[in-house]
Amino acid sequence: MRKPVITAAALALAAAALHGAPVLAQQAAAKVQQDLARPDSAFTGPAKNGTWQGTVTRTEKGHLIGNPKAPATMIEFISYTCPHCAEFAGEGEAGLDLTLVSPGKMSLEVRSFIRNPIDLAVSLIAACGPVDGFKDRHRRLMTTQGEWLEKARNAPRSQLEIWFRGDADARVNAASALGLVDMFTKTGLSRSTLTACLMDDKAAAKLMADTDAARSEFAVPGTPSFALDGKLLKDVHDWKALYPVLSARFAPKAGTSSGAPKRR
Repeated sequence: MRKPVITAAALALAAAALHGAPVLAQQAAAKVQQDLARPDSAFTGPAKNGTWQGTVTRTEKGHLIGNPKAPATMIEFISYTCPHCAEFAGEGEAGLDLTLVSPGKMSLEVRSFIRNPIDLAVSLIAACGPVDGFKDRHRRLMTTQGEWLEKARNAPRSQLEIWFRGDADARVNAASALGLVDMFTKTGLSRSTLTACLMDDKAAAKLMADTDAARSEFAVPGTPSFALDGKLLKDVHDWKALYPVLSARFAPKAGTSSGAPKRR
């Protein structure tokens, strides 16, 4: 397992990474009907006869939400300590569920991209427990990011030095201090189960290897990033940039009707 060497410079960079822009994550999509022709829309149209949004499959490098055989696939590379990732989760994920994932038009695979040891601990918690509970754990971590990340930003240097050792005990220490263990025991996971997940060096090493693979296979530059149908979307790192790409991808062909909600 990769064990970071802690230097003053590394701690300074870590602190800067944790002091991102305020989190704008929202827990629900906008109530207005979605129109693919409007860039300010949020894909919130009703899903007719859709049931795929509750289907979660463990993949080699993440968790796939939706129809495993959907005609379109999108990979979302995220860091749980990335404020922009939380923004995207609030602005886009719920709408994608309703309009593209639920009807089985597109599957969404969430892959962790590890930027720091806190990411590593949080990603292990996201994957901890039943596979079908991943989506709820992921959303909970994103919508509460502002609370637990603020604790990390305010942590004393001595505590950061412990967390950035990157070992199993450090991960347990971080998750406990940030309130994540208590958060998920309230959802039904036992403290012993969460501790076992955090102590899993093999799983931690796999997450680090998957991050390296994302860099080498997709040239992922940062988070959030997206790959649609196997190709990285260049310069697309938020909902505003992703929206027109998906609008074009799912635009109705000549002579066919769109499955997307119409302008009212």
